[in-house]
Amino acid sequence: MTTADRVARPSILTVDDDPAVSRSVARDLRRMYGEHYRIVRAESGPQALEALHEIKLRGEEVAALLADYRMPQMSGIEFLEQAMDVFPQARRVLLTAYADTDAAIQAINVVDLDHYLLKPWDPPEQNLYPVLDEQLRAWAVSDRQPPQRVRVIGHRWSPRSYEVRDFLARNSVPFRWHALDEPEARCLLTAAHQDGTTLPVVVTAHGTALVDPTDAELAAEVGLSTQPSAEFYDLIVVGGGPAGLGAAVYGGSEGLRTVLVERIATGGQAGTSSRIENYLGFPDGVSGGQLTERARRQAVKFGVELLTTRDVVALERRGAARIVRFGDGTELAAHTVILATGVSYRLLDAPGLGELTGRGVYYGASTTEGPNCAGQDVYLVGGANSAGQAAVYFSGHARKVVILVRGDSLEQSMSRYLIDQLDAIPNVEVRTHTEICGGAGEDHLETLTLLHNKTGETTTVPASWLFAFIGAAPRTDWLDGTLERDDHGFLLAGPDLGGSPPGWDLERAPYHLETNVPGVFVAGDVRADSVKRVASAVGEGAMAVTLVHRYLARS
Repeated sequence: MTTADRVARPSILTVDDDPAVSRSVARDLRRMYGEHYRIVRAESGPQALEALHEIKLRGEEVAALLADYRMPQMSGIEFLEQAMDVFPQARRVLLTAYADTDAAIQAINVVDLDHYLLKPWDPPEQNLYPVLDEQLRAWAVSDRQPPQRVRVIGHRWSPRSYEVRDFLARNSVPFRWHALDEPEARCLLTAAHQDGTTLPVVVTAHGTALVDPTDAELAAEVGLSTQPSAEFYDLIVVGGGPAGLGAAVYGGSEGLRTVLVERIATGGQAGTSSRIENYLGFPDGVSGGQLTERARRQAVKFGVELLTTRDVVALERRGAARIVRFGDGTELAAHTVILATGVSYRLLDAPGLGELTGRGVYYGASTTEGPNCAGQDVYLVGGANSAGQAAVYFSGHARKVVILVRGDSLEQSMSRYLIDQLDAIPNVEVRTHTEICGGAGEDHLETLTLLHNKTGETTTVPASWLFAFIGAAPRTDWLDGTLERDDHGFLLAGPDLGGSPPGWDLERAPYHLETNVPGVFVAGDVRADSVKRVASAVGEGAMAVTLVHRYLARS
């Protein structure tokens, strides 16, 4: 075997702080896999990461990572989490003692662990090699090509440029942003025969240039599914937030032919959260993007179709079928429908802010804007968890983060753990009894006018970044006249309908999450009097699928 052949072999890396164990693992690995794999041994997490970076620079691959859990400086889980950024396709195996199964469960949640091994593993022929054989086979058939990045050329303060970046980020499409004044942006525009007057320009991984594309055009070009594969399903889920994803996962896993329809991107408001720390099973917290991506992968694994950029504008009962109509006039039919359309943030009603939306004024947290806020002041409006999570995130980038709250404290609306976190961050300031009464700027937000609602005093402050998290507006106008709603537009279901509603033609009363149209259910924030938490939304999505089964069994 030549030197070149040896260098080209993929690596298996093992890390254990006990030198004797480290040598033992490496010895057993070389004996079985040394002919086809390069065995790399490290005795600490930082040392192992350095080895991975060297392998990356040489252009080689890593097939598997074996990490001991209990190591000083950096635990095995912390190492695997960082290693995922370098070699995301490498199979991840945790070495634990007999008493460390809790650590293995934690690793499954944090780093999508592929397997864990209990020490000691003797004999390796029985306890080590079969496990590694399976992991290496899985790695060998995986798609290990580096993702080809989409490139976006636009103006920093262009609302549509922001929307395109946000759309790609929320749909987990890798992309690179080029501001119009960058030399690389000019080169790309020249190659695309564009002069930059119409932006954004999106260059796909295949070299196609899209000039100010719609979301649907963009989705089709980057490989997102926009067209259903069938005309009829067991279940249509409308909305891809936590409730919709929960319903889709349970629907697919329980054998229902399920399609999920989403307007923009899966995840909803929760998908934009930088960190959720009170979700069951994630003691170290999880970002909304990570939680969404895992749920999306689960749904796909169970055969669920995910359709993006499809706007549902009408719902109809047609015999035993339930019909949803899209904005382009096409229709999709199913036995049942679960509505999980969630809510949107209410617009700020202050002079000057409307025309600055997308140009310094944003609704919800956009993690794509975090690095752009470096060294500047960021203002957040709202006192609920979403605002607190955003404040924690932006505090890592901004010079100062100011939370504006109409009331006298955060105690009434924000979880205690978030309030304690914010108290411990020196560059986060909470201003109570404060509202925004105006904003101004030329091509982007430059100043805000703040009103103290106790004293009536107004103050104008320089500001380029404002993120709003106020109120919850349900997206249900398209259901007016079809489904019963409360005075605020939230959907009524089950007992809230007051028995059998007008037009109800079944002997039984509506099920708990069933609307006034039999076979149409509601889950999550869009339901009247729902609990506005991720866990409850997921639970309602799962519960709605149980009721769908009950409905189908009795239809």
